[in-house]
Amino acid sequence: MQMMRKMQRELEKIQNELAERTINVTSGGGAVSVEITGDQKVRSISIDPDAVDPEDVAMLEDMMVAAVNEAIAQSQEMASKKLGALTGGLKIPGLGM
Repeated sequence: MQMMRKMQRELEKIQNELAERTINVTSGGGAVSVEITGDQKVRSISIDPDAVDPEDVAMLEDMMVAAVNEAIAQSQEMASKKLGALTGGLKIPGLGM
């Protein structure tokens, strides 16, 4: 039982660390930038004004989707590595791995 409490404290510590860590991802050669935390919360999205073309909104939308998806993927990978160290690589439901 004591081992479970220790593991729970470690899990909480890792989750808090992930919430504080950020990843920055760009797409479109830096035209779109996304900052995301290790617990998959988007903190900011920046768009270079030169990337805004009223004649081609679809391209900007595609760049935004690409940047957000890549940011989420990198954030999930970071979380998986941190949590994997705690679980020894076991896939435990509810840990977001």
